[in-house]
Amino acid sequence: MSAKKDGLANIGGFLAMNDDRWASSARNLLILTEGFPTYGGLAGYDLEAIARGLEEVVEEPYLHYRIRSTAYLGEKLTAAGVPIIKPPGGHAIYIDARALLPHIPPLEYPGIACVNALYLGGGVRGVEIGTVMFGQHPDGTETPAAMDLVRLAIPRRVYTQSHIDYVAEVVTAVGQRRDELRGHRMTNAPAVLQHFTATFEPRRA
Repeated sequence: MSAKKDGLANIGGFLAMNDDRWASSARNLLILTEGFPTYGGLAGYDLEAIARGLEEVVEEPYLHYRIRSTAYLGEKLTAAGVPIIKPPGGHAIYIDARALLPHIPPLEYPGIACVNALYLGGGVRGVEIGTVMFGQHPDGTETPAAMDLVRLAIPRRVYTQSHIDYVAEVVTAVGQRRDELRGHRMTNAPAVLQHFTATFEPRRA
């Protein structure tokens, strides 16, 4: 579990197992790479933040606020004709980039075209969840992923309604000029985890 999301902490997380042998192996590796298990690989104040956050995150008023805020953004985008995965959850809104940009083939990365347009258009940061992340095979070939999505993760207890309204405006503006967006070409990528550090350039019209 990543505690950076709904653990209400700035860093860290935990790994849970129901196999004692796996847990022992993980603890031994932890000693070699991070420190003793009692350290948790984190400073004490980070561990305390996670412990407190896991208590607060299940409070009903917080959960209502969190889920309603995400749904609010989803409703705004749906009303603007931006295709999203429904129903919205509590963590993020997922734009269906393949439906938004049907003129861009999956191997030209519609998700990358969308996230770049959002950032250049209004400083809104999203992440591609699609062919870049899941389309790579061990033999180096690439095939389209099942879907090409753009995740707009919403930081907890950070954004006001005016922030969410701004995000909706930026996404709507990108949707209105969707026909102008072009596919991208991957110019450099590592052998593994390419979605973290790969570089791209727009294809010429």
